[in-house]
Amino acid sequence: MSNSLTPLGSALTDGPINQLLAMGGPVMMVLLVMAVLGLITFIYLILVGAVYAPRLSKKLKNLITLWQHSPADVNPQAIRQQTSRWAKLNPLHGLITNTIEARQNQQDDGQIRETVARDAQQALEPFEAPLKIIEVIAALAPLLGLLGTVLGMMEAFSAMAAAEGRANASQLSGGIYEALTTTAAGLVVAIPFAALAAWIEFRLRRIHKLVNSSLVTVLTASPLPFVGATEAASEATTKAVEPAPSQSRPKTQDEPESASHSSQRFAHATG
Repeated sequence: MSNSLTPLGSALTDGPINQLLAMGGPVMMVLLVMAVLGLITFIYLILVGAVYAPRLSKKLKNLITLWQHSPADVNPQAIRQQTSRWAKLNPLHGLITNTIEARQNQQDDGQIRETVARDAQQALEPFEAPLKIIEVIAALAPLLGLLGTVLGMMEAFSAMAAAEGRANASQLSGGIYEALTTTAAGLVVAIPFAALAAWIEFRLRRIHKLVNSSLVTVLTASPLPFVGATEAASEATTKAVEPAPSQSRPKTQDEPESASHSSQRFAHATG
């Protein structure tokens, strides 16, 4: 049993990880941990994006088109009931249906916009933290490589000082080799993650633009296009039913005389 475990132990001892640590020192271990962490973060981001990323499906396009042309035919409750579980994972579906329902209920436009902005920000929050981790790794890896370079040069000059200036090339090569190895490792880690961070940021901008354009289309569409015609008809009916204001006819000069004559006749009759 011990003989069978001997090759495994020697493989772990002489494996690539130990070789990297021997070449670059402790800084190489930190760079290796950062590379593994960045790779795990990128895989997590890809999986989360495939499930929870806002996307404009064909059904949502048809819903927006129906809302633009015939808002009265859109029923958010029926749409929620007919939606599958996979489609409900799409944050854009909930944003559009909730906005349509709020517009049909004639809620305040300012309140609707604040709610939509908050919900849209929450839909993009799961992608911000992984992006920040990848950006930090891309920024710190070259600095760690530079730190390894400084430590390697310090080791080389320390060996030279210990030999009182009589150090040979083999004594100096160890520190210089470590310095160059950590610098190269820092660049190898930083360059791919910098490219990944730029690509992820580009994708998030496109998703943000998609969400904004979809919600603006829903918000600018009139929820009840016949409201204006109904109000105009009711206003016209009110004007027609309302009685015309009485106009005072100016008295002519003959009216006072006739009134005085009639009063005189009434006085003679009673006298």
